[in-house]
Amino acid sequence: MKLMIVIVRDIDSENVLQALVANDLRVTRVASTGGFLRRGNVTLLIGVESEKVEAVFDLLRQTCSPSDGEQHRATIFVVDMPHFEQI
Repeated sequence: MKLMIVIVRDIDSENVLQALVANDLRVTRVASTGGFLRRGNVTLLIGVESEKVEAVFDLLRQTCSPSDGEQHRATIFVVDMPHFEQI
């Protein structure tokens, strides 16, 4: 299991969320603010099986609008998640 921490621009967040849910992926949205330029961002926490990580990358490439030169389309961290539990 992997935890994907995905930071996208505010303007892309709704399209990304809809695409993730449409593909049966569970996601938690956390509002955040960008560093230097203090632009609106959304941080998404996505738990996926290891074999689905590339599919999420593809989905993000499809749903995030092009880079504006100052800000990336998305920043993505993928970390091992040795234990997962819902209570």
